[in-house]
Amino acid sequence: MRRSGLAAVLGLGLLLGGCAATFQPMGTAVVQPQLNDKVLIAADGFELPMRSWLPADGKVRAAVVALHGYNDYSNAFDGAGRAFAAAGIATYAYDQRGFGATRDRGVWAGTPTLVSDAGTAVEMVHKRHPGVPVYLMGESMGGAVVLTAMTGPSPPKVDGTILVAPAVWGRQAMGFFPRAALWVTYTLVPGMVVHPPRDLNIRPSDNIEMLRALGRDPLVIKGSRVDALEGLTDLMGAALDACRQLQTPSLVLYGAHEEVLPPRPVERALKDFEAGGRHVVAVYPDGYHMLLRDLKGQLVVNDIVAWIADPKTPLASGADRAPRALLASK
Repeated sequence: MRRSGLAAVLGLGLLLGGCAATFQPMGTAVVQPQLNDKVLIAADGFELPMRSWLPADGKVRAAVVALHGYNDYSNAFDGAGRAFAAAGIATYAYDQRGFGATRDRGVWAGTPTLVSDAGTAVEMVHKRHPGVPVYLMGESMGGAVVLTAMTGPSPPKVDGTILVAPAVWGRQAMGFFPRAALWVTYTLVPGMVVHPPRDLNIRPSDNIEMLRALGRDPLVIKGSRVDALEGLTDLMGAALDACRQLQTPSLVLYGAHEEVLPPRPVERALKDFEAGGRHVVAVYPDGYHMLLRDLKGQLVVNDIVAWIADPKTPLASGADRAPRALLASK
């Protein structure tokens, strides 16, 4: 090999070596998990910043552990948390590993770690509110974590789950080109940070002011490492397969204007959720991906509060009786 060719190969090797895949899985258990007003401490000592919204009169009739979406953080539930508190429901949301104000922001923790943290949070909330019903709620990626946790070998002990536009877009629901692009970039440059193309014209919500605020929020991650997208894809694939296996009574919520997730896996998920007859499935005609923060987000919040009070009563919004075909009509 010519000297110039060898230098080029070595240079490429150094470049790619500098972009090696990086993950931050849970470490060895060294402490007893703890929950206080500001942080959830996992068994390996990792600190997860915590936000909570509690009833002003101290009378908690139910508690919700809330998991945020990809590149978001616990503040995603500020509006819903305040409304829940007014209805006597305590809400606890933490920044999942790799997101918000956690250490090594942007580095993927892995599905087993995210699932373990969710179980720890549920356990700690049970200890804080003994005898009170506890629900596990997840938005988008958080919904995928909930699905995977609840269908795993040691599911958290909850009275129900609330899935807000759960992310169910794994490889089995991707076309050839997205799968190929992910494989190539993960193989060659897993540490590269990519940003969503601006010409996709995807609307995650009709609440423009809220979206602008997220764009200004320094704790919202704007770009993604390729290895994090690889991990997210694995998680979403596991979540899609989990839809039919979910046994815990659940409230499943999607917007008819879902543009972040493709229609095909969402429609498959809806059919799987409805197959067992144990879940309440609702599609909001005016809803988008970020249902809780849409302009009509209060309607969704009210339905969640009512479902927690009585899961047998039809939702006041009528979204549980809306045509499912709306999702495919875009």
